[in-house]
Amino acid sequence: MMASFMSYFGGRKDPKQAAREAIVSLRQQLQLIEKKEEHLQKKIEEETKKARANAVTNKNVAKQALIRKRAHETELDKLAGTRLQLESQVNTLESANLNAETMAAMKKGADVLKTIHGNMTMDKVDATIAAIEEQRTIANEISDAISNPMNAGVDIDDEELKAELAELEQDQLNERLMEADHVPIHAPSRPVTEAHRTAIAEEDDEDAQLKELQASLAM
Repeated sequence: MMASFMSYFGGRKDPKQAAREAIVSLRQQLQLIEKKEEHLQKKIEEETKKARANAVTNKNVAKQALIRKRAHETELDKLAGTRLQLESQVNTLESANLNAETMAAMKKGADVLKTIHGNMTMDKVDATIAAIEEQRTIANEISDAISNPMNAGVDIDDEELKAELAELEQDQLNERLMEADHVPIHAPSRPVTEAHRTAIAEEDDEDAQLKELQASLAM
């Protein structure tokens, strides 16, 4: 069928172009048929009027008008059948042409996908993803090392740190106690009152407590 279709249009033509030309030709033929139908319809109306006008006065003329009217109606029916056939063929060609273009587009898409994928396989994809994950882990480790350079390469013992910190605290406390021992005691420049004596007694008591604390820490 395709071979006869191609030979009708003069040899090996592009199927899409041939289909377009066939559709154009069929539509032109449909336009001619529609014009012919309009002409016949007018003739039928004219013959009908003539038959009515002569139905009483001239029966022979009226009869001939009816005969011509029926002939026009017969031809009109044939044209209607032909028009339906041509319309059906146009619809079939348009549908076939659409299917062909759709298949061509799908094939082109499949070819492009094949080119994009190339030699890509699932094993290669898995290997690539694993390599990316490995590099991401390395990058995270490098980022952590850069963002936290303190103690880099140094093995620190928490117990030693605690002991050293305690020693520093003890040294600081000893310095404060020494400063307290060297605080000068000034003699009163005015008569000692009872309240003054009480304040001196309290200071002596605080000194005694500091000395006692120093002695206990030295043990």
